Amino acid sequence: MMLLGFNLLYIFFYIALLLIILFTLLSVILLIITKPYPEVFRSDAEKYFKTINGREPFPSLNDKSSIHLSVVVPAYDEEKRLPPMLDECLEFLENRRQRTKTFQYEVIVVSDGSKDGTVKVASAYCSKYGSEIVRVLDLQPNRGKGGAVRLGIQSARGAVILFADADGATKFSDLAKLEEELHKLLKIDYLTSPEKVALRDAIICGSRAHLEDEAVASRSMFRTILMYGFHMLVWLLTVRGIRDTQCGFKLLTRSAASTCFRSLHVERWAFDVELLYIAQKLCFPIGEVAVNWTEIEGSKVVPVWSWLQMGRDLFLIWLRYQIGAWKLKTD
Repeated sequence: MMLLGFNLLYIFFYIALLLIILFTLLSVILLIITKPYPEVFRSDAEKYFKTINGREPFPSLNDKSSIHLSVVVPAYDEEKRLPPMLDECLEFLENRRQRTKTFQYEVIVVSDGSKDGTVKVASAYCSKYGSEIVRVLDLQPNRGKGGAVRLGIQSARGAVILFADADGATKFSDLAKLEEELHKLLKIDYLTSPEKVALRDAIICGSRAHLEDEAVASRSMFRTILMYGFHMLVWLLTVRGIRDTQCGFKLLTRSAASTCFRSLHVERWAFDVELLYIAQKLCFPIGEVAVNWTEIEGSKVVPVWSWLQMGRDLFLIWLRYQIGAWKLKTD
């Protein structure tokens, strides 16, 4: 019996030693091959949007805000789900504009290397509403959702910037809830003082956490375990205090967007986590608000595989920042 116990201890020791060696080797490799700040590629064609008279250059996030609100909609092969979302979005914003004549907004649809008619659909809205209100950013090649959101935000004019999923799963009128929470955090209303709010730092996250019990009831045990495992990894490695990091309905001040996306590396599904990780490291105020959410058919997320990919990305986000392979660019 003692011999068996000794053999098990011997095995555990060598397994632990092997894991330490592998972890050290991975850390050294990451330090060698990783650049501390993201390098963002943008082709000349991606720097322009189409107008009635030809094309014009997108503005820069480094410029001062010139309108109240920018809505960035990342879209990959969304020709079928995009129209209902844009109809709801534009109806809400146009009604506000009718009530408040000074209110100015824009919607930037970012086609992320779409192979279907996404660009054509979005361009039809541009023709209908004009390029001052709807603009299309056609990325080639595909960057990933985080990459599409980044380039859309970097092309925005708004004092505050909302990114919203193209599937329309979140009721767009819930923007008012996020705006109310932003007002509570900053004690300033961006609708009346957009210049002041643009210079402050804050992020408001739409949240589906209140729907979790219902989601668990409709999921298999395996998918439920994966979901809770992902939440635990987020809490252990990156973001704490935010129950739903992945809801595609987030409102950022212009300053917060500029600072966070200057350092953000992840361009796929886990980009939301890195965004909030950066914001917490910089001590930005972050709010979380329950929103109405309905699952829409046609999701690009493959439940098991996408969660495993995000789990891998969470570990690598944590490791790269811990060892200094990634750094925060705040200047």
